[in-house]
Amino acid sequence: MRFDYDHLTFRYEPFPIGCARPLMDAQAYRELLNAYPPLEIFANIPKLGDKYSLSERYNPKQYKDFIASTPLWRELHGWIKSDAFIDEVLATLQSHHLDLGYKPQTGRSLTLGKRVKELRRGRLWADPGRLHTRFEFSMLPADGGHLLPHTDTPEKVITLIVSMVGEDEWNPAFGGGTDVNRAKEPRFSYNWLNRQSAFEDMEILQTFDFQPNQGIIFVKTHNSWHSVRPMTGQGSTALRRTLTINIERED
Repeated sequence: MRFDYDHLTFRYEPFPIGCARPLMDAQAYRELLNAYPPLEIFANIPKLGDKYSLSERYNPKQYKDFIASTPLWRELHGWIKSDAFIDEVLATLQSHHLDLGYKPQTGRSLTLGKRVKELRRGRLWADPGRLHTRFEFSMLPADGGHLLPHTDTPEKVITLIVSMVGEDEWNPAFGGGTDVNRAKEPRFSYNWLNRQSAFEDMEILQTFDFQPNQGIIFVKTHNSWHSVRPMTGQGSTALRRTLTINIERED
C-alpha cells in the first residue's frame, strides 16, 4: 500500500501546498474506508470546531487497540512510521523544488557525540536533524464543523491530509474544503507559534474541495494559514473524515 504522487501539483504562494488525486490504488482506498474506525472510540474536542480525534494524543489506548486489531490500518501505520515513508515525501518535495534541508532518514543513527564531530567538520551544516511521523484519524460534522485559521505548531514540518470519503458520499454543497488563506492585515502574517485567528481576518486564496482519494500536502511556514470554513449541512449526520499525517522534528 503506497501513495501515488504522480498527479501532485503545487502552488507556492503564500506557502507551498499541493494536491494529489488519486492518492492511492482505488481498491486499497475502498478497503481502508470500509475499515475506518467508528465514531464511538473518538474523542470530541469542541474547542477545535467540534472536531473528533483518534490519535496518539486523543484516546491513545483506543487508537493503539484499533491499529493493533485492524490489519489494513496496521500495515499502513507501519509504513507511515518508517524512515522510508519520510524519505519518499522529502524526495517528492525536492522534485517540486522544495528542499527543506533534511537528509535521508533511513539508516541514520548518529549519536550526539558523532553529530558534534560531523558539525565541526562541516558535514552537517545544512542538516536540521531527524524527523518522525504520527497520524490522526479526525472527523468534523457537516452540521457546522470547522477549523479556525491556523498555521500549525512549530514542531511540524510537513502535513498530509488524506480525505476518507466514498464516491458520491459527500454533498459538495456542505463545503468542507481546505482553504489557503492570507492575513488581510500584513502585521498578522507572521505566526510561527500558531495562534488561531478569525475567519473574517483572512482572505481565501484557494479552496481544495473535499473529494475522495485525495491528499493535500503542505509545508509549515510562518504564514501557512489554512482552515475549514463552517460547513453548512444543517441537520445532516454526515462527517468529514480524514487521515492527517504529520512529519515532525524530533525533540
